[in-house]
Amino acid sequence: MSYEVIAILMFSSMMLMLLTGQRVFGAIGFVAVVAAFFLWGDRGGYDLGFAAAIKLMKWYPLLTLPMFIFMGYILSESRIADDLYKMFHVWMGGLSGGLAVGTIGLMVLISAMNGLSVAGMAIGATIALPELLKRGYDKRMVTGVIQAGSSLGILVPPSVVLVLYAMIARQPVGQLWLAGVVPGLLMAAMFVIYIVVRCRLNPALGPILPPEERAMPRTEKIRLLGAGLLPLFIFFAMMVPFVNGWTSLVESSAIGAIAAFAAAVLKGRMTAKVFETSVRKTLGISCMFMWIILAALAFGAVFDGLGAVKAIESLFTEKLGLSPWVILILMQLSFILMGTFLDDTAMLVIVAPLYVPLVGELGFNLIWYGVLYTITTQIAYMTPPFGYNLFLMRAMAPPEITLRDIYGSILPFVLVMVVALGTIMAFPEIALWLPGYVYGN
Repeated sequence: MSYEVIAILMFSSMMLMLLTGQRVFGAIGFVAVVAAFFLWGDRGGYDLGFAAAIKLMKWYPLLTLPMFIFMGYILSESRIADDLYKMFHVWMGGLSGGLAVGTIGLMVLISAMNGLSVAGMAIGATIALPELLKRGYDKRMVTGVIQAGSSLGILVPPSVVLVLYAMIARQPVGQLWLAGVVPGLLMAAMFVIYIVVRCRLNPALGPILPPEERAMPRTEKIRLLGAGLLPLFIFFAMMVPFVNGWTSLVESSAIGAIAAFAAAVLKGRMTAKVFETSVRKTLGISCMFMWIILAALAFGAVFDGLGAVKAIESLFTEKLGLSPWVILILMQLSFILMGTFLDDTAMLVIVAPLYVPLVGELGFNLIWYGVLYTITTQIAYMTPPFGYNLFLMRAMAPPEITLRDIYGSILPFVLVMVVALGTIMAFPEIALWLPGYVYGN
């Protein structure tokens, strides 16, 4: 049996197991170990999983994951996000669609504190959504705003997904984070432009708040701006030492976690319940990531042994005669397809052993591709009929928002994201300029 056929059998077996409802790490790891067993015998099959586990335990940068996750949950559970939304409520309420614009701003700041889209979704659905509905905003508009805004969490640093990509693709995390800054802000700006233009054309979608709701002494308004400065302070306290080479990635993640903890303490919101809940959720998410990475390492080891990347590159470029750009676009379309039933982490670990080396062989920049991957998974999250974010929103939204409303709300924002993806594909410097500027100097 040829190695190409073995590789196809591995992928088809893995996808079949996932469709039966098996856990992602179980399906990936099981297929990897069974394939190694049949290819290289008892010793090869047993050693593969053990070697992957040892490699994972010796992977020092992996310590960043629990630090960033803990930082995000501390800020979420201590209700610092409530202060942020109040700031946007006061300062943006006089603009048609202003609270929706403020929600995008809230999501950007939450992303800079958290790095996970699920946290942004939870905060948006519990804090922003009830307020927007109460003030007469169109339910489809605001549902789309929260879903689109929360997706920025996996692109804006400190993105946990980009950390995982960096580990699997062997690329510098700092450069990937910086590469995500401009595309993330560009996408947020495109969301804001869409909201403002749409509400200008149809003011009923986002009514202006009455003056009495915005009435507040100027000193109080200025004080509220401090709520917006807090996440920026945490972000810069973490990023500046790392970018300048004063601290390692792990040390910077620890600084971020300590800064978030200190902020909660200084605001008088660090209770025993907040701390316990944050630690429990951090442990759960961290263990999930570690199991998935363990399975991905085992799966990737089999692919390296098969030489499958070279075989597939030959199939696409020589036998089928496809150009590198066509292959790249087909990869992105496959992400959107997988996004109908998998989350971003699962998609990354499933295709990383194949796609990442292939992208390098085709001559593309792996830092740039990390940004493309992240944006494409954002789109996949929200693409009907089975986008991951669609069902998260349905679980969190009030009963009056139906699944049909959620599907209808997201289509304009998906189109905006597709335009952003095409722009960054056409002009790679949008993603590569900032890391080149910082590290080039």
